[in-house]
Amino acid sequence: MVSSCGCTPLQEYIRNGFKVGPNYGRPPAPVAQNWIDAADERVRTESADLSTWWTVFNDPVLDDLVCYAYRQNLTLREAGFRVLEARAQLGIALGNILPQTQDMTGEYLWNAVSNRTANHSFIQKRFFGLWNYGFNLAWELDFWGRFRRTIEYNTDSLDASVENYDAALVTLLGDVATNYAQYRTYEQRIAYARDNVSVQRQTLKIVQARFNAGTTTSLDLDQAQSTLAQTEALIPELEIMLRQFNNQLCILLGIPPEELQAKLGPGRIPSAPPEVAVGIPADLLRRRPDVRRAERQLAAQSAQIGVADAEFYPHISITGTFGYSAEFFKDLFRTSALNGNIGPSFTWNILNYGRILNNVRLQEATFQELAATYQNAVLTANQDVENGLVTFLKAQVRTRFQAESVDHAKKAVKTALVQYQAGIIDFTRVTQLETTLVQLEDTLALAQGEIGTGLIQVYRALGGGWQIRLNDCDTTGLPSPAPQPTEEKGLAPGRAVPAQPEPSPKKPAGGGA
Repeated sequence: MVSSCGCTPLQEYIRNGFKVGPNYGRPPAPVAQNWIDAADERVRTESADLSTWWTVFNDPVLDDLVCYAYRQNLTLREAGFRVLEARAQLGIALGNILPQTQDMTGEYLWNAVSNRTANHSFIQKRFFGLWNYGFNLAWELDFWGRFRRTIEYNTDSLDASVENYDAALVTLLGDVATNYAQYRTYEQRIAYARDNVSVQRQTLKIVQARFNAGTTTSLDLDQAQSTLAQTEALIPELEIMLRQFNNQLCILLGIPPEELQAKLGPGRIPSAPPEVAVGIPADLLRRRPDVRRAERQLAAQSAQIGVADAEFYPHISITGTFGYSAEFFKDLFRTSALNGNIGPSFTWNILNYGRILNNVRLQEATFQELAATYQNAVLTANQDVENGLVTFLKAQVRTRFQAESVDHAKKAVKTALVQYQAGIIDFTRVTQLETTLVQLEDTLALAQGEIGTGLIQVYRALGGGWQIRLNDCDTTGLPSPAPQPTEEKGLAPGRAVPAQPEPSPKKPAGGGA
């Protein structure tokens, strides 16, 4: 860091490559040694290829959804254009290393001089023309590294924008997979509810027959009708949520909401493998794009300290002007018409040290803030993986017990109906068992879906999937691409929105400036 007066010591200035301000070094990050569930045999600690993690579900529809969303999602497209913006900003910063002013000028003036002013007797020609042509140059030399630090800032900002794109891509893939899993889960919940409606209608027929025969009262009939209506009422409620997941999938695909059921076809809740390879917690520093983004933003801010520190020193420039001036155009490019000047100059903010020093302090405080943001991003990444892992592992156990519970509940309902027809038990017991079966099957569908969503959360937390932008991806059997804006939407004639911008090749995070 800079000294208390804001100046950079001479030795540090030389060591930094003749640049004031600090050279960047990545700060330490709090990383756990092992995962909490590392001892579980279903958790493998070797590194694995997570570039196409969604394929572990062996669901072609999900594969198509992922590819389509990558090509069409508008949020991802926004992030892609921000990469192009950052790349252009870097180009601007690189240009400042060269002479900052390089102007060619030219003009013609017709002049009239008053002969009623003091010393008018010296005026020999009152009306005359003047042709001017010239070139102006101003070059502030980068003695203190202000422009080089700005290039560092823009380079790191470009890296951060690429990481932001990849983070948006990881989030998109996770959202697509999660919403698809939820969509299939609600389809299964509706299927279970309809199965129970079918069972309860059969029960109602039995009760109706007994009522018609006079072997039971209207109480049993009312109970049967009430139970059936309650189960039927569950279906529209589930259909509301199914439609909401359908609509969210459409938005992720970059298309207006439409009914996707015919295009997605029938399907099951995504079936997850029983184990997962998660590597070690330290892998998150290189896998998670959002962690790398926070680290690159920190590096960019380090360069801003040097830019602010450079204001303590004089700005040394070379300025020059040369050109030709003549009354008549035919004389403009003659040697005698040449005029110009060239020489060094400097400007120095000698009375603004308080403002400059506090700006340096501001940049240093911002750096410390971003350092804490980076370290917190690492902690959050660890938390996300742990949350996904415990969900994935415990949901498997929960599903196993829940499936066992459903099997016994089905048997109990069948037995209760037989005993009710035999007059051994009253209908209240049958109603209770049928209502319980509805709840248990609904919970089973949720537990089955939780295994998949838990594994998706793990892969999202590990930062896998952004590599899809390095490979091609085919989409089949899904909605047609959304129409692109045309001239009437504000674009030039014949131009449409560009295809998904590709970020720059990734650079290793960290390292010196």
